[in-house]
Amino acid sequence: MEDALKLKKATYHLWTFTISKLISTFGANVYSFAISFYILQMTGSATNFAANLICSILPRTLAAPFVGYVADNYSRKAIVICSQIATTMAIGGLLIVSLNIGLSLIAIYTTTCILSITSTFSGVTFSSSITGLVDEARIQKAMSLNQMSISLASIGSPAVGGLLYGAVSMPVFLIIYMFASSIAIILESTMNFKLFAKRKEKIEGEKKETMWQSMKAGLNYLKLQPLLIIVIWVALLINFLFGAFEVGYSYILIEKLKMTSQHFGLTQGSFAVGMLVMSLYFSVRKEVKFPLLVSKRGIIGMGAMIAGISIPLMISLSPNAIFAYYIVLMFGFGIILMIVNTPLQVMMQKQIDDDYKGRVFSLFETAAMALMPLGMVLYGFLYDVLPAQWILIITAILLIGVVLILARPAIVRKVHPELSDGKEPKQRVETV
Repeated sequence: MEDALKLKKATYHLWTFTISKLISTFGANVYSFAISFYILQMTGSATNFAANLICSILPRTLAAPFVGYVADNYSRKAIVICSQIATTMAIGGLLIVSLNIGLSLIAIYTTTCILSITSTFSGVTFSSSITGLVDEARIQKAMSLNQMSISLASIGSPAVGGLLYGAVSMPVFLIIYMFASSIAIILESTMNFKLFAKRKEKIEGEKKETMWQSMKAGLNYLKLQPLLIIVIWVALLINFLFGAFEVGYSYILIEKLKMTSQHFGLTQGSFAVGMLVMSLYFSVRKEVKFPLLVSKRGIIGMGAMIAGISIPLMISLSPNAIFAYYIVLMFGFGIILMIVNTPLQVMMQKQIDDDYKGRVFSLFETAAMALMPLGMVLYGFLYDVLPAQWILIITAILLIGVVLILARPAIVRKVHPELSDGKEPKQRVETV
């Protein structure tokens, strides 16, 4: 009877978690869309746009190791709720500033830094809590539904943002975000983060580890996981090179190709549709057999698509043809991103011990984000002084080269000993 109740509660968690993510992400994306357009139209500089991205990345990189310690040593439910409350208050502060003295780059950058830190606490803690919220058999479904909620929000928010931008004032965008964040707080407060958790009970009187001891223990645990080490190295270099897309895509479409806010929003929505389609697929299929191999091939495809962004800069196309081209390209990009991320995320959830999840996920995020600020600065400068198409093509070549070296066949076979014949298997539908 108790098991039946737990499974029923897990089902509730699946949908509550999904709805909470959908609502909060929708608000965040509408805000992000409006702020990005505001900065580019106000300054016309890729460097200023990149600076806001750095304000989103750098605080996360610096805070992540400490967030992991907090997530593994304190109430995960309290951390998630407090983070969401802090997010609401930060947006409220920016709203007050905009109504009284107007928006400035300093106010936007400061708010972005605060939101980056709160989202790190919420994101790492939620990632660490998945196996406590749902049973093991539904972990992939939970990860897929989580991504589906993000995708649905990403589909609707750029379209809404594109339609509202210019028609309403910036305070309206901020109010939308505050409202969404407040609903997320209410939903998250009803969830039991310890339902399926397998964390060790703290013995009364036992000496508690210091923060540095705890972080060192997490690093030592990580060293014993060969796949995670490989994934971290790949993420470190790939995310640096991915700055070419993060900075360049918006800059090229808005500044170089003069795409309207409505069309730009729809291209971003197409990216989310691709993610949604692949999330639906992953939510009903069995687990991927060779996660690293699948992700390797996905990253190669991602490199080809980054190069593809440059084609309208080299070939004269009509505005409608450019719009259609980017709709198709971003749909494929969304599919590829899910093929890269989901199999590894599910495997990590099952492989990492509950007591170390916070520290391991935070270390992973730190490594993944470590070079991104440098990438944002570098690419922001490069896009202001060099032709964008060559930046994208050279970056795509480097991206493919990095993954072919770091995830070469010998490494893949080491992670997946089943590939003992020395050849990578041909990809089949049932293994993505």
